[in-house]
Amino acid sequence: MSKSLRLSEKWFHRGLWLVAFLFAWFLTGLGSTIVGDLPRVEQSQSLEDFMDPQRTPALKESIKSAQRVSEEAQAALEQAQLKLQAARADNRAARETFDNWLATRSVTQRSEQDQEVLQRTRELDGLRKLERDALASVEKQQQIALDAKQEEQRAQAELQTLRNAASDTFEQAQHAQELRVFGYRLALTLPLLAVAGWLFRKYRKSSSWPFVWGFIFFALFAFFVELVPYLPSYGGYVRYIVGIVLTVIGGRYAIQALQRYLERQKAAEAQPAQTRQREMDYDLAQARMGKNICPGCERTVDMKDGKTDFCPHCGLCLFDRCGHCSTRKNAFARYCFSCGASAKEPAQEAGTAATT
Repeated sequence: MSKSLRLSEKWFHRGLWLVAFLFAWFLTGLGSTIVGDLPRVEQSQSLEDFMDPQRTPALKESIKSAQRVSEEAQAALEQAQLKLQAARADNRAARETFDNWLATRSVTQRSEQDQEVLQRTRELDGLRKLERDALASVEKQQQIALDAKQEEQRAQAELQTLRNAASDTFEQAQHAQELRVFGYRLALTLPLLAVAGWLFRKYRKSSSWPFVWGFIFFALFAFFVELVPYLPSYGGYVRYIVGIVLTVIGGRYAIQALQRYLERQKAAEAQPAQTRQREMDYDLAQARMGKNICPGCERTVDMKDGKTDFCPHCGLCLFDRCGHCSTRKNAFARYCFSCGASAKEPAQEAGTAATT
Protein backbone atom coordinates (compact mmCIF):
# COMPACT_ATOMS: atom_id res chain seq x y z
CA MET A 1 0.00 0.00 0.00
CA SER A 2 2.88 2.34 0.66
CA LYS A 3 3.85 2.29 -3.05
CA SER A 4 0.56 3.99 -3.98
CA LEU A 5 0.93 6.80 -1.43
CA ARG A 6 2.33 10.22 -2.24
CA LEU A 7 5.90 10.90 -1.09
CA SER A 8 4.85 13.51 1.48
CA GLU A 9 2.05 11.26 2.62
CA LYS A 10 4.55 8.44 3.21
CA TRP A 11 6.69 10.65 5.44
CA PHE A 12 3.67 11.96 7.30
CA HIS A 13 2.55 8.37 7.79
CA ARG A 14 5.96 7.40 9.19
CA GLY A 15 5.94 10.47 11.43
CA LEU A 16 2.55 9.48 12.82
CA TRP A 17 3.87 5.99 13.57
CA LEU A 18 6.76 7.63 15.37
CA VAL A 19 4.22 9.60 17.41
CA ALA A 20 2.43 6.33 18.21
CA PHE A 21 5.64 4.66 19.40
CA LEU A 22 6.71 7.69 21.44
CA PHE A 23 3.28 7.89 23.04
CA ALA A 24 3.46 4.16 23.84
CA TRP A 25 7.01 4.55 25.21
CA PHE A 26 6.07 7.32 27.62
CA LEU A 27 2.92 5.50 28.71
CA THR A 28 4.95 2.34 29.22
CA GLY A 29 7.49 4.19 31.37
CA LEU A 30 4.72 5.63 33.50
CA GLY A 31 2.98 2.26 33.73
CA SER A 32 6.20 0.45 34.69
CA THR A 33 6.82 2.97 37.45
CA ILE A 34 3.31 2.56 38.81
CA VAL A 35 3.39 -1.25 38.60
CA GLY A 36 6.82 -1.31 40.22
CA ASP A 37 5.60 0.84 43.11
CA LEU A 38 2.47 -1.23 43.74
CA PRO A 39 4.22 -3.60 46.21
CA ARG A 40 4.83 -0.57 48.44
CA VAL A 41 1.11 -0.48 49.12
CA GLU A 42 1.65 -3.59 51.24
CA GLN A 43 3.79 -3.46 54.36
CA SER A 44 7.02 -5.38 53.91
CA GLN A 45 7.15 -8.48 56.12
CA SER A 46 10.02 -10.70 57.17
CA LEU A 47 10.33 -14.07 58.89
CA GLU A 48 11.11 -12.40 62.22
CA ASP A 49 7.69 -10.72 62.21
CA PHE A 50 6.16 -14.16 62.80
CA MET A 51 8.59 -15.31 65.51
CA ASP A 52 8.21 -14.97 69.30
CA PRO A 53 8.50 -11.20 69.87
CA GLN A 54 9.93 -11.66 73.38
CA ARG A 55 12.18 -14.69 73.03
CA THR A 56 13.73 -13.76 69.66
CA PRO A 57 15.41 -10.49 70.79
CA ALA A 58 16.70 -12.23 73.91
CA LEU A 59 18.25 -15.02 71.86
CA LYS A 60 19.82 -12.56 69.46
CA GLU A 61 21.29 -10.60 72.33
CA SER A 62 22.57 -13.85 73.86
CA ILE A 63 24.23 -14.78 70.57
CA LYS A 64 25.88 -11.36 70.30
CA SER A 65 27.07 -11.55 73.91
CA ALA A 66 28.48 -15.06 73.40
CA GLN A 67 30.26 -13.97 70.23
CA ARG A 68 31.69 -10.95 72.05
CA VAL A 69 32.89 -13.11 74.96
CA SER A 70 34.34 -15.64 72.54
CA GLU A 71 36.26 -12.94 70.69
CA GLU A 72 37.62 -11.52 73.96
CA ALA A 73 38.55 -15.00 75.17
CA GLN A 74 40.29 -15.76 71.90
CA ALA A 75 42.36 -12.59 72.18
CA ALA A 76 43.25 -13.36 75.82
CA LEU A 77 44.03 -16.96 74.85
CA GLU A 78 46.54 -15.82 72.26
CA GLN A 79 48.27 -13.64 74.86
CA ALA A 80 48.26 -16.48 77.41
CA GLN A 81 49.73 -18.89 74.85
CA LEU A 82 52.57 -16.46 74.18
CA LYS A 83 53.27 -16.21 77.93
CA LEU A 84 53.16 -20.01 78.24
CA GLN A 85 55.67 -20.38 75.41
CA ALA A 86 57.97 -17.86 77.10
CA ALA A 87 57.65 -19.60 80.50
CA ARG A 88 58.40 -22.98 78.96
CA ALA A 89 61.42 -21.56 77.16
CA ASP A 90 62.75 -19.97 80.38
CA ASN A 91 62.17 -23.16 82.34
CA ARG A 92 63.82 -25.27 79.65
CA ALA A 93 66.87 -23.00 79.50
CA ALA A 94 67.22 -22.91 83.29
CA ARG A 95 66.84 -26.70 83.47
CA GLU A 96 69.60 -27.20 80.92
CA THR A 97 71.90 -24.78 82.80
CA PHE A 98 71.20 -26.56 86.08
CA ASP A 99 71.87 -29.99 84.59
CA ASN A 100 75.18 -28.78 83.22
CA TRP A 101 76.10 -27.27 86.59
CA LEU A 102 75.21 -30.53 88.39
CA ALA A 103 77.42 -32.46 86.04
CA THR A 104 80.31 -30.13 86.79
CA ARG A 105 79.74 -30.38 90.56
CA SER A 106 79.68 -34.18 90.49
CA VAL A 107 83.18 -34.10 89.08
CA THR A 108 84.63 -31.63 91.59
CA GLN A 109 82.71 -32.95 94.66
CA ARG A 110 82.92 -29.57 96.40
CA SER A 111 80.66 -29.52 99.48
CA GLU A 112 80.65 -25.73 99.76
CA GLN A 113 78.40 -25.66 96.70
CA ASP A 114 75.47 -27.46 98.42
CA GLN A 115 73.86 -24.14 99.30
CA GLU A 116 74.00 -23.09 95.67
CA VAL A 117 72.30 -26.34 94.68
CA LEU A 118 69.38 -25.49 96.92
CA GLN A 119 69.17 -21.97 95.55
CA ARG A 120 69.19 -23.15 91.94
CA THR A 121 66.55 -25.76 92.76
CA ARG A 122 64.29 -23.08 94.22
CA GLU A 123 64.78 -20.96 91.10
CA LEU A 124 63.75 -23.93 88.91
CA ASP A 125 60.70 -24.49 91.06
CA GLY A 126 59.79 -20.83 90.61
CA LEU A 127 60.10 -21.10 86.82
CA ARG A 128 58.06 -24.29 86.87
CA LYS A 129 55.36 -22.54 88.84
CA LEU A 130 55.31 -19.68 86.32
CA GLU A 131 54.90 -22.25 83.54
CA ARG A 132 52.05 -23.95 85.40
CA ASP A 133 50.39 -20.57 86.01
CA ALA A 134 50.68 -19.69 82.31
CA LEU A 135 49.23 -23.08 81.38
CA ALA A 136 46.36 -22.55 83.81
CA SER A 137 45.68 -19.16 82.23
CA VAL A 138 45.59 -20.76 78.78
CA GLU A 139 43.22 -23.47 79.99
CA LYS A 140 41.00 -20.84 81.63
CA GLN A 141 40.68 -18.83 78.42
CA GLN A 142 40.04 -22.03 76.47
CA GLN A 143 37.25 -22.91 78.89
CA ILE A 144 35.75 -19.43 78.57
CA ALA A 145 35.89 -19.63 74.77
CA LEU A 146 34.34 -23.11 74.83
CA ASP A 147 31.53 -21.99 77.13
CA ALA A 148 30.83 -18.98 74.92
CA LYS A 149 30.79 -21.16 71.80
CA GLN A 150 28.42 -23.65 73.37
CA GLU A 151 26.17 -20.82 74.56
CA GLU A 152 26.14 -19.39 71.05
CA GLN A 153 25.34 -22.80 69.55
CA ARG A 154 22.50 -23.33 72.03
CA ALA A 155 21.02 -19.90 71.27
CA GLN A 156 21.43 -20.46 67.52
CA ALA A 157 19.67 -23.82 67.76
CA GLU A 158 16.78 -22.32 69.72
CA LEU A 159 16.56 -19.39 67.31
CA GLN A 160 16.49 -21.81 64.37
CA THR A 161 13.68 -23.69 66.07
CA LEU A 162 11.69 -20.46 66.31
CA ARG A 163 12.41 -19.74 62.64
CA ASN A 164 11.26 -23.20 61.58
CA ALA A 165 8.07 -22.81 63.57
CA ALA A 166 7.37 -19.41 61.98
CA SER A 167 8.40 -20.31 58.41
CA ASP A 168 5.06 -21.86 57.41
CA THR A 169 3.07 -18.90 58.67
CA PHE A 170 5.51 -16.50 57.00
CA GLU A 171 5.26 -18.31 53.64
CA GLN A 172 1.47 -18.24 53.80
CA ALA A 173 1.44 -14.53 54.62
CA GLN A 174 3.98 -13.80 51.90
CA HIS A 175 1.95 -15.78 49.36
CA ALA A 176 -1.22 -13.92 50.36
CA GLN A 177 0.63 -10.61 50.01
CA GLU A 178 1.89 -11.59 46.56
CA LEU A 179 -1.67 -12.45 45.55
CA ARG A 180 -2.91 -9.08 46.76
CA VAL A 181 -0.16 -7.25 44.86
CA PHE A 182 -0.98 -9.33 41.79
CA GLY A 183 -4.62 -8.33 42.26
CA TYR A 184 -3.58 -4.68 42.30
CA ARG A 185 -1.60 -5.20 39.08
CA LEU A 186 -4.48 -7.09 37.49
CA ALA A 187 -6.95 -4.39 38.49
CA LEU A 188 -4.69 -1.87 36.77
CA THR A 189 -3.72 -3.73 33.60
CA LEU A 190 -6.90 -5.65 32.77
CA PRO A 191 -9.04 -2.51 32.27
CA LEU A 192 -6.23 -1.08 30.13
CA LEU A 193 -6.34 -4.20 27.97
CA ALA A 194 -10.13 -3.97 27.70
CA VAL A 195 -9.94 -0.30 26.71
CA ALA A 196 -7.23 -1.15 24.18
CA GLY A 197 -9.49 -3.81 22.63
CA TRP A 198 -12.36 -1.35 22.44
CA LEU A 199 -10.14 1.30 20.85
CA PHE A 200 -8.79 -1.25 18.37
CA ARG A 201 -12.29 -2.20 17.34
CA LYS A 202 -13.75 1.30 17.12
CA TYR A 203 -11.02 3.86 16.46
CA ARG A 204 -7.95 2.16 14.94
CA LYS A 205 -8.74 3.79 11.58
CA SER A 206 -9.82 7.17 12.93
CA SER A 207 -7.88 10.41 12.54
CA SER A 208 -6.41 9.89 16.02
CA TRP A 209 -5.04 6.44 15.19
CA PRO A 210 -1.42 7.21 16.36
CA PHE A 211 -2.65 7.72 19.93
CA VAL A 212 -4.98 4.73 19.64
CA TRP A 213 -2.16 2.44 18.52
CA GLY A 214 0.21 3.95 21.08
CA PHE A 215 -2.27 3.14 23.85
CA ILE A 216 -2.75 -0.37 22.43
CA PHE A 217 1.01 -1.02 22.48
CA PHE A 218 1.16 0.29 26.03
CA ALA A 219 -1.73 -1.90 27.21
CA LEU A 220 -0.24 -5.01 25.60
CA PHE A 221 3.14 -4.32 27.18
CA ALA A 222 1.58 -3.64 30.59
CA PHE A 223 -0.39 -6.89 30.49
CA PHE A 224 2.07 -9.34 28.94
CA VAL A 225 5.33 -7.90 30.30
CA GLU A 226 4.42 -6.14 33.54
CA LEU A 227 1.75 -8.62 34.70
CA VAL A 228 2.48 -12.09 33.30
CA PRO A 229 5.84 -12.55 35.14
CA TYR A 230 3.96 -12.08 38.43
CA LEU A 231 1.21 -14.52 37.48
CA PRO A 232 0.79 -17.11 40.29
CA SER A 233 1.92 -20.55 39.23
CA TYR A 234 0.42 -23.15 41.59
CA GLY A 235 2.60 -25.77 39.97
CA GLY A 236 2.01 -24.39 36.49
CA TYR A 237 -1.76 -24.91 36.53
CA VAL A 238 -2.68 -21.22 36.61
CA ARG A 239 -0.30 -20.22 33.83
CA TYR A 240 -1.32 -23.05 31.56
CA ILE A 241 -5.00 -22.40 32.20
CA VAL A 242 -4.57 -18.68 31.51
CA GLY A 243 -2.65 -19.53 28.34
CA ILE A 244 -5.45 -21.86 27.24
CA VAL A 245 -8.10 -19.21 27.97
CA LEU A 246 -6.21 -16.51 26.06
CA THR A 247 -5.59 -18.90 23.16
CA VAL A 248 -9.29 -19.83 23.03
CA ILE A 249 -10.34 -16.17 23.13
CA GLY A 250 -7.83 -15.20 20.45
CA GLY A 251 -8.72 -18.23 18.35
CA ARG A 252 -12.44 -17.53 18.59
CA TYR A 253 -11.84 -13.92 17.58
CA ALA A 254 -9.72 -15.03 14.62
CA ILE A 255 -12.32 -17.58 13.51
CA GLN A 256 -15.14 -15.07 13.76
CA ALA A 257 -13.07 -12.44 11.96
CA LEU A 258 -12.37 -14.95 9.18
CA GLN A 259 -16.05 -15.81 8.90
CA ARG A 260 -17.03 -12.15 8.76
CA TYR A 261 -14.35 -11.54 6.14
CA LEU A 262 -15.57 -14.42 3.98
CA GLU A 263 -19.16 -13.22 4.30
CA ARG A 264 -18.15 -9.70 3.28
CA GLN A 265 -16.19 -11.06 0.33
CA LYS A 266 -19.09 -13.25 -0.74
CA ALA A 267 -21.50 -10.33 -0.49
CA ALA A 268 -19.11 -8.06 -2.39
CA GLU A 269 -18.53 -10.60 -5.15
CA ALA A 270 -22.30 -10.96 -5.56
CA GLN A 271 -22.57 -7.28 -6.53
CA PRO A 272 -22.05 -6.08 -10.09
CA ALA A 273 -18.45 -5.59 -11.10
CA GLN A 274 -18.98 -1.88 -11.82
CA THR A 275 -20.43 -1.32 -8.36
CA ARG A 276 -17.50 -3.12 -6.70
CA GLN A 277 -14.99 -1.20 -8.77
CA ARG A 278 -16.61 2.12 -7.99
CA GLU A 279 -16.74 1.50 -4.23
CA MET A 280 -13.20 0.11 -3.94
CA ASP A 281 -10.50 2.15 -2.16
CA TYR A 282 -8.05 3.63 -4.66
CA ASP A 283 -4.85 3.15 -2.66
CA LEU A 284 -5.79 -0.39 -1.63
CA ALA A 285 -6.63 -1.33 -5.21
CA GLN A 286 -3.32 0.06 -6.51
CA ALA A 287 -1.38 -1.76 -3.82
CA ARG A 288 -3.01 -5.10 -4.65
CA MET A 289 -2.60 -4.59 -8.37
CA GLY A 290 1.10 -3.98 -7.79
CA LYS A 291 1.31 -7.38 -6.06
CA ASN A 292 -0.56 -9.24 -8.83
CA ILE A 293 -3.58 -9.69 -6.58
CA CYS A 294 -7.16 -9.04 -7.61
CA PRO A 295 -8.46 -6.03 -5.62
CA GLY A 296 -11.90 -7.65 -5.45
CA CYS A 297 -11.41 -11.27 -4.40
CA GLU A 298 -7.76 -10.99 -3.28
CA ARG A 299 -6.73 -14.04 -5.32
CA THR A 300 -3.52 -14.18 -7.31
CA VAL A 301 -3.83 -13.17 -10.99
CA ASP A 302 -1.12 -13.03 -13.65
CA MET A 303 -1.27 -9.38 -14.68
CA LYS A 304 2.03 -9.28 -16.55
CA ASP A 305 0.98 -11.33 -19.56
CA GLY A 306 -0.63 -8.28 -21.21
CA LYS A 307 -3.80 -10.21 -22.03
CA THR A 308 -5.70 -10.65 -18.76
CA ASP A 309 -8.23 -7.83 -18.50
CA PHE A 310 -10.68 -9.48 -16.10
CA CYS A 311 -10.18 -11.50 -12.95
CA PRO A 312 -10.81 -15.17 -13.81
CA HIS A 313 -12.09 -15.76 -10.26
CA CYS A 314 -14.62 -12.98 -9.67
CA GLY A 315 -14.94 -11.28 -13.08
CA LEU A 316 -13.72 -7.87 -11.86
CA CYS A 317 -12.31 -5.63 -14.59
CA LEU A 318 -8.60 -5.17 -14.02
CA PHE A 319 -7.53 -3.48 -17.28
CA ASP A 320 -9.54 -1.41 -19.74
CA ARG A 321 -8.94 0.99 -22.61
CA CYS A 322 -8.47 4.71 -22.34
CA GLY A 323 -11.55 6.52 -23.66
CA HIS A 324 -9.31 9.07 -25.43
CA CYS A 325 -6.35 7.16 -26.87
CA SER A 326 -7.53 3.54 -26.49
CA THR A 327 -4.34 2.55 -24.63
CA ARG A 328 -4.65 -0.48 -22.33
CA LYS A 329 -4.41 0.78 -18.78
CA ASN A 330 -5.12 -0.08 -15.16
CA ALA A 331 -8.89 -0.05 -14.71
CA PHE A 332 -8.49 1.60 -11.29
CA ALA A 333 -6.24 4.40 -12.56
CA ARG A 334 -7.86 7.83 -12.47
CA TYR A 335 -5.92 9.12 -15.47
CA CYS A 336 -4.42 7.50 -18.51
CA PHE A 337 -0.67 7.09 -18.22
CA SER A 338 -0.30 7.58 -21.99
CA CYS A 339 -2.34 10.70 -22.75
CA GLY A 340 -3.31 11.96 -19.31
CA ALA A 341 -7.03 11.88 -20.08
CA SER A 342 -9.46 11.33 -17.22
CA ALA A 343 -10.62 7.77 -16.77
CA LYS A 344 -14.21 9.06 -16.55
CA GLU A 345 -14.19 10.28 -20.17
CA PRO A 346 -17.02 8.56 -22.11
CA ALA A 347 -16.06 5.86 -24.56
CA GLN A 348 -17.98 7.47 -27.44
CA GLU A 349 -15.67 10.46 -27.26
CA ALA A 350 -12.85 8.05 -27.74
CA GLY A 351 -14.51 6.76 -30.87
CA THR A 352 -14.99 10.30 -32.16
CA ALA A 353 -11.39 11.13 -31.44
CA ALA A 354 -10.27 8.03 -33.28
CA THR A 355 -12.41 8.96 -36.34
CA THR A 356 -11.07 12.50 -36.53
